[in-house]
Amino acid sequence: MLKLEGVVEHVIYENPDTGYAVFEVDAGGTDIVVAGNVGSVDNGMSITAYGYMVNHPSYGEQFRAETCEASLPQDTAALLSYLSSGVLPYIGPSTAKKIVAKFGAHTLNVISETPDKLCELKGITPQKAAAISNEFRRMYGVREVVAWMAKFGLSAQMAVTAYRAFGPATVEALKKNPYMLCGEPLNLKFSQVDGIAAQLQVGQGSDLRIAAGLLYALRHNANNGHTCLPADKLIESTARFIRVEPDAVKAGLQSLLEHDEMRACTFDGTKYIYLPDLLSAEQDIAARLGELATFPTESPKTLESDIRVLELTQGFEYAPLQREAIRLALSSRVMVLTGGPGTGKTTTVKAILNLYEGIYDRVALCAPTGRAAKRLTELTGHSASTIHRLLEVDYSTGSVRFIHNEKNLLPFDVIILDEMSMVDAKLFQALLAAARYHCRIIMVGDADQLPSVGPGSVLGEILQADVLPTVRLNEIFRQAQKSMIVQNAHRIVEGQMPIKGGRNDDFFMIESTGLACQRLICDLVSTRLPKSYGYDPVRDIQVLCPTKVGPTGSVELNRRLQAILNPPAPDKPQIIWEQSGRVLRCGDKVMQIKNDYDIPYERDGAEAGVGAYNGDMGIITAVDPESRAVTVQMDDRKYIYGADQLAELEPAYAVTVHKSQGSEFPAVIMPVADVPARLCYRNLLYTGVTRARRLCILAGTRRTEQAMVDNVRQNMRYSGLRYLLREAVTPAEKRR
Repeated sequence: MLKLEGVVEHVIYENPDTGYAVFEVDAGGTDIVVAGNVGSVDNGMSITAYGYMVNHPSYGEQFRAETCEASLPQDTAALLSYLSSGVLPYIGPSTAKKIVAKFGAHTLNVISETPDKLCELKGITPQKAAAISNEFRRMYGVREVVAWMAKFGLSAQMAVTAYRAFGPATVEALKKNPYMLCGEPLNLKFSQVDGIAAQLQVGQGSDLRIAAGLLYALRHNANNGHTCLPADKLIESTARFIRVEPDAVKAGLQSLLEHDEMRACTFDGTKYIYLPDLLSAEQDIAARLGELATFPTESPKTLESDIRVLELTQGFEYAPLQREAIRLALSSRVMVLTGGPGTGKTTTVKAILNLYEGIYDRVALCAPTGRAAKRLTELTGHSASTIHRLLEVDYSTGSVRFIHNEKNLLPFDVIILDEMSMVDAKLFQALLAAARYHCRIIMVGDADQLPSVGPGSVLGEILQADVLPTVRLNEIFRQAQKSMIVQNAHRIVEGQMPIKGGRNDDFFMIESTGLACQRLICDLVSTRLPKSYGYDPVRDIQVLCPTKVGPTGSVELNRRLQAILNPPAPDKPQIIWEQSGRVLRCGDKVMQIKNDYDIPYERDGAEAGVGAYNGDMGIITAVDPESRAVTVQMDDRKYIYGADQLAELEPAYAVTVHKSQGSEFPAVIMPVADVPARLCYRNLLYTGVTRARRLCILAGTRRTEQAMVDNVRQNMRYSGLRYLLREAVTPAEKRR
């Protein structure tokens, strides 16, 4: 890294939300443009920055600062430059001269500590003096937090985020309780914060540490899908994690419950502990679904004849369970439609849609992900959107909020929600809150698939509660019976081993293991399937991995497939991360790995928009190594990712099964070799197999496949939704 020292001459751009700034520095008579996440800088400040010289495609040569230490102006000339720049309210060049002339080197102390002295100057009222002082203390506070957090290796952007959350007393607050860094908005690892706390002399058995350990354990389990934990399990696991006695943890839990930082509920005689927001989410879902389930409704008088007209139009009759689902959808305010592949869910949804659109003007069709929404549009012929786009994300506050909420309701009479297994508790709470009181909610999904990435198992809990109108489609239709993909999917659900198949089937298994299996998969993608079936190796074939690690994990397979399918070339610019060896190259297939509600996109001949969502896939069409920016085409949307957004992209020649939820691919190859025991479970295998539209190949061992089929234990998630839902519905039923 290069070192740059100088005085800030001019601030060109500053984003107070992120701490990103662009400014000119006088470095010994040479003006240099500096850019980076440096916290806050002002004219006249002395800075020492470490970083690299880069050539920005639009702004030319500049110094990209990785770290930056800044000090307030010391001499009167620097003070005058600082105050004349307009950095503080009510102080222009003329007033700045008067202030510096009167107070000299003590100017900043006067502004900070005794602002009433400013009133000695003509034109500065007590109100103006207070505003000047408050703004200076705010700006100084940010710099103070940046400097303090830098001692512990924390970035300027983290410091700005902390200051926005905790205010002017951030440093004092963090000195008293450094474990605040484990929670929102920074969510640092407990081990990292524990190290900071040790430097600040916080004892291992302190109440602060025990409370932080409990909260961290509950948040960690929420990230693993649990909305709550049994109290005994939480106490035991936390005591082991932070290495203190269980009795001390039990006392800490009681204190958190008394201060409403955690909440407790008892279901079936077991006490469960929740984070408040997740308990509210499950309570709100149960209350709203309970209201809809007990809302009096009547079927349209022409329903049977309408169904018959639909059958005549379609040229076939609906199966008995499909007819039941159609009737139930038209005679209930809420309904669940579930079933595996080949059982006619899509046909049933299309019928329900057609009948609803004859009654209502405003029917919404949505799914949790962009790929799932696109697939739903293709299957039904009706426009579908993501739930996020339906609710409209407002990211202006720095946290995710929806424009449509309980105060600004959605305009729809019916909402049909597909891929319900992927919907987590918080997102479903938001959707229900934004739905009109009379709005019908139709939930469609396959409960045997993997549950949502976020906390909760909403569809599974609703089905286990068994109190909402529900139809389970279980008949495999004749056309689907010809597909071994469909047959084997149902065999997996029933706990039976898939039929091995052969090259003339749409499903078959090739036995292999270790590096030989890795080579087999690469050969299938790059040569054998394109030659035998005409598939494009990048656009048509998707490798779905149970795990990220190992020779047949997504990380190593991506590295190998990238080298084979898109090798380096003079006409393919690329970006390399030297420490990790990660590469993004022009022509690469990539995936968005987190929701980014703020990134803009363009569409040819259509309205531009914002937002890229976890699981969206595309192709890199341009790379600028100097500015570390890439252009990605995702379906009809074109995104430009800047240097600070590249961590949101990963190569996607191979992705985990979890990341593939809601998607469908012409051909799927799934390694089932060397899978860690904790990932050998049934619905992971089932989800991978059901992502294949025309061809599914398993590569691995029958032993691993058997282990996955046999293991249903991993499906379990701690949640109280089924109990809350029964409480919401059953009393009302009994009163009838």
